[in-house]
Amino acid sequence: MTSRHLLNSRNIPFTRSGKNIFARAGKMAFVALSAPLLLSACGSETTTTEAPYSAQVANASQVDINLFSLNALAKQPEIVDCTLENGDDAQCAKLVLKYLPDDMQIGPFCPKTLDDKGGIWDWDGTKAGLYRLDKVFLSMLNEQGYTFYDDDGTVHIVDNATSKPRVDHACIQVSEDQDVKITLLIPTTPVMAQKTTRLGVVSKVGIALAGVPIFSDAPSVKQTGHLPALDSCAGHVDPGGWYHYHGTSSDIDTVYAHAHVDASCTNLPQDPAALFGYAFDGVPIYGSVDANNLMPTDLDECNGHTGTISESGISAYHYHSSNEFPNLPKCLKGVVAKNNFSTTAQAGVGAHPPAGTKITRNEPPGGRGERPSNMVPPGFEQAAEKLGVSQQKLMQVMRDAGGPEADMAVVADKLKVSEAALKSALPQRPER
Repeated sequence: MTSRHLLNSRNIPFTRSGKNIFARAGKMAFVALSAPLLLSACGSETTTTEAPYSAQVANASQVDINLFSLNALAKQPEIVDCTLENGDDAQCAKLVLKYLPDDMQIGPFCPKTLDDKGGIWDWDGTKAGLYRLDKVFLSMLNEQGYTFYDDDGTVHIVDNATSKPRVDHACIQVSEDQDVKITLLIPTTPVMAQKTTRLGVVSKVGIALAGVPIFSDAPSVKQTGHLPALDSCAGHVDPGGWYHYHGTSSDIDTVYAHAHVDASCTNLPQDPAALFGYAFDGVPIYGSVDANNLMPTDLDECNGHTGTISESGISAYHYHSSNEFPNLPKCLKGVVAKNNFSTTAQAGVGAHPPAGTKITRNEPPGGRGERPSNMVPPGFEQAAEKLGVSQQKLMQVMRDAGGPEADMAVVADKLKVSEAALKSALPQRPER
């Protein structure tokens, strides 16, 4: 049997500085809950045999804040009181992250010319699939009417933090903002929700042990006309200037092997059995194989199941990656904390710049899920007025529920309006 692995100072290679990107080793801290499991949504006490699975507290122990890379932290992590979305009082791991872990090498993103190789992209049009950003892929897009390069083969690269595209189709490569801090709250003990939370485009998924935020699928080129390139670890820089992943990056090479893509992740060690991080509901996210070094066959709709997760032999609910991109949980089973993600960035997801901040970063083109929080999409001003809520409230609730792919029932419930009224007020979604 192959035991679960942790990415720690013993098995992570050195970066260019000679420093390990995980500054300290950690050990798995999964301790079984000894008391009967309870806390159903209606408040009635249940046990693991009497209650349906969705109403139980997950059979996993607390998030271990000692596993997170010191290189990514702007301050020491701590356990704080928090409130879950269902109103329950809870304990949360509070993490304050830098814009990018120290010494982490990211990129390449956009190829400079057709003769160069950039990162990757999951194309959802004709001949859909995962591709390396190179001449073959960009030429294929050109045949479909998406021209990303000049006649001499120079690729249209735009940093939408500083410039707006002057072409119909540009490869987006955002510059970093080293001043950004990111604050996250993760419930220390997962509490299962009555229904799953669907993950749409650029939905909040969780946090990697490397100290990099994790988000769901990136915006479609067919929606924006532009391509926000990912590097070979499935990450890129948010319009706010901070790096994040769009895949289970510690097992992304499994995806490349399955899709026959000539790429490999360079900023995170690859281990299909490793703990990658934690979802925003506190549930662990592992690679594509289980404790027996096999791909599990009993995964639910969120890519999760209950099974052995550590050398201790404890059985608990956890998520797995897959061998297809994006190799992330497809939904969240647990309850997340309120106000669980914010940044000091000027733009992008969770942006809350300090008072008096001079805004210097531009709005991203199309902004599907990555529009700065201080910019209002067309039609949202009128929609907010019809619904009797502020524009900021409407945008935040929509973003938290999955952006343009948001679950309308969830949004309506948060805004305390009917789903019919919400759909009637919102501008029509563009065709995919």
